[in-house]
Amino acid sequence: MMTVRLIAHTPEPEKVVAAAAKLCYSDAHITDLLDGLTEEKTAKFLTMLSDLGHASPIEHASFTFGIEGVSRTLLAQITRHRIASFSVQSQRYVRLDDFSYVIPPEIEAIPEAKEAFIASMNEDAKRYLDLVQKLEDGHTARLMAEGMPEKQARAKASKQANEDARFVLPNACETKLVVTMNARSLQNFFHLRCCNRAQWEIRALAEEMLRLVYPVAPHLFRTAGPACVSGPCPEGKMCCGKTAEVRDQYAALKGEAV
Repeated sequence: MMTVRLIAHTPEPEKVVAAAAKLCYSDAHITDLLDGLTEEKTAKFLTMLSDLGHASPIEHASFTFGIEGVSRTLLAQITRHRIASFSVQSQRYVRLDDFSYVIPPEIEAIPEAKEAFIASMNEDAKRYLDLVQKLEDGHTARLMAEGMPEKQARAKASKQANEDARFVLPNACETKLVVTMNARSLQNFFHLRCCNRAQWEIRALAEEMLRLVYPVAPHLFRTAGPACVSGPCPEGKMCCGKTAEVRDQYAALKGEAV
């Protein structure tokens, strides 16, 4: 099951962004950037930035998430967001003796498909462990033949086995990662991945990440969500046709009156 935690963020992120904006639009000195930045003035600066489309100051606020119970399929998608930092559990160093996996909802909903999917996962797990053992035994024998003591050879062979055996693991295999994005990158992430046309798993992740950051920086993320939350849908003929419903959904997520 997907689990998402906001494990760290810039202290007072909205005030930090407002201070950066204040520097851009006034003759304030570095020593007094934070002076007088009440909640009201901070909100005013953030609204001004949004209205002007001046996004660079919001890059000074960053947010770090701990994520687990997601698939390697999701990992391939999220790492396309290049202005971010990722630390991912390594299949090279971590042997998956009993790997967990993500079942897509459409497969979960059809009993025959679910049964076939689980059978495939069980077979993949069996073949992975069988390959690990064959590789480990073969590497151990070779290293011992080269004069390495058995215990040392087995330890080195184990790591080498993991490195190549992982190639048979499926995209459904669960992984865990730590992700850090600045607020501007997050805005873009939400813009693209909260859309109804985004793949279901990364859309669920994006919604949960927005749910976590919004209380921390409500003015910063007041228009966050898919593009249709704050403007027209950019998808053209591929629009889901549910703009009103989507806007209501994200208003409710942010605790706003619908």
